[in-house]
Amino acid sequence: MSEERLRRVRDRVRSFPDFPVPGVLFRDISPLLKDPGAFRTLIDLLEEHLRASFPRIDFIVGECLDSRGFLIGPPLAQRLGIGFVPIRKKGKLPGPTESVSYTLEYGKAELEIQSDAVEPGQKVVIVDDLLATGGTMCAACELMKRLKAEVLECLVIIELKLLKGSEKLESIPFYSLLQYD
Repeated sequence: MSEERLRRVRDRVRSFPDFPVPGVLFRDISPLLKDPGAFRTLIDLLEEHLRASFPRIDFIVGECLDSRGFLIGPPLAQRLGIGFVPIRKKGKLPGPTESVSYTLEYGKAELEIQSDAVEPGQKVVIVDDLLATGGTMCAACELMKRLKAEVLECLVIIELKLLKGSEKLESIPFYSLLQYD
């Protein structure tokens, strides 16, 4: 991975102090999404990482709750020639679903996935924009476990290292493109 390409992505992340609450430094990827060249570079870097790491992936799974994993997952899945599976806020998916409750930094939430979204043994990579405390990512991993999928890796653009969210993932491989203290 070239430092120049990584810098192109990093330069499109901006910070907002005291958002959404005092004391939080919010990392905003909106400028990255607005810049087609930088966004293409982001997808290129993630694609290269996944192709080099895994010979076979069946699905990219993206969280579509309060995150932007659903903005990154579909173009990444398309590049890899595989499908995309959404995980949504409870009540947003039709048909039989599996759901899991989890704790957020500011309350509780519930995620769900359609019961037939993946078959037992299928290999998935869970994608999100950011890993903070790890609650949402752990909930997504739990849903994959219930469907008996094999989580190859949890992949994010930004990791907030001070919050130690990756430690909650325990034995599940984790990769972040950008890290902030």
